[in-house]
Amino acid sequence: MTALHRVSDPARTDDSTVIQLSRNDPERFGAIFDAHFAEIHRYVVSRLGPDAAEDVVAETFLTAFRKRARYAADRGGVRTWLYGIATNLIGKHRRSEVRALRALGRRSLELRVEGHDDRVAAQVSAQNLRPDLAAAIAELNQGDRDVLLLVALAGLGHDEIAAALDIPYGTVGSRLSRARKKLRAALGGINPMLDLEENDRG
Repeated sequence: MTALHRVSDPARTDDSTVIQLSRNDPERFGAIFDAHFAEIHRYVVSRLGPDAAEDVVAETFLTAFRKRARYAADRGGVRTWLYGIATNLIGKHRRSEVRALRALGRRSLELRVEGHDDRVAAQVSAQNLRPDLAAAIAELNQGDRDVLLLVALAGLGHDEIAAALDIPYGTVGSRLSRARKKLRAALGGINPMLDLEENDRG
């Protein structure tokens, strides 16, 4: 795996310091939750929908808290680490995710959303994907889908995804290339990333 070029980012260094301090002072971990909850929540909602997201996000931060002594700053920032934990937990719900994507592929759902927070969640939710794009994503294998959606929904770079998923840098590129090729074929030659990125901007 190549060295991560963003490790020296001051915000990430601060997070890493907080993790280190929280090993002896657990209450300090609350700063990690406060700093990253909203972003991780949006990502999980976009993968599993609002109903399943609450438990997965809670479990993400609980897992991070329990494993904070094993966090290694030289392998990536805290944000990257949290995305990796969340993505692994989402993998346990892959059947639910695929079922939801396939259902969306069969029909377009009208969402009733109340309140600002629900509207924001709905904007990034997989439930807002075009039905044909949702159906095509459902047909990807789990590894390809994880890489594609970490790029499209989380905005992670190849090096960050490699660290988050604990896979070689080259594997990220090959999975992303394969996923894009399959989606483009399923969508009649349209670039799938344009739709995904537009959906994420909401």
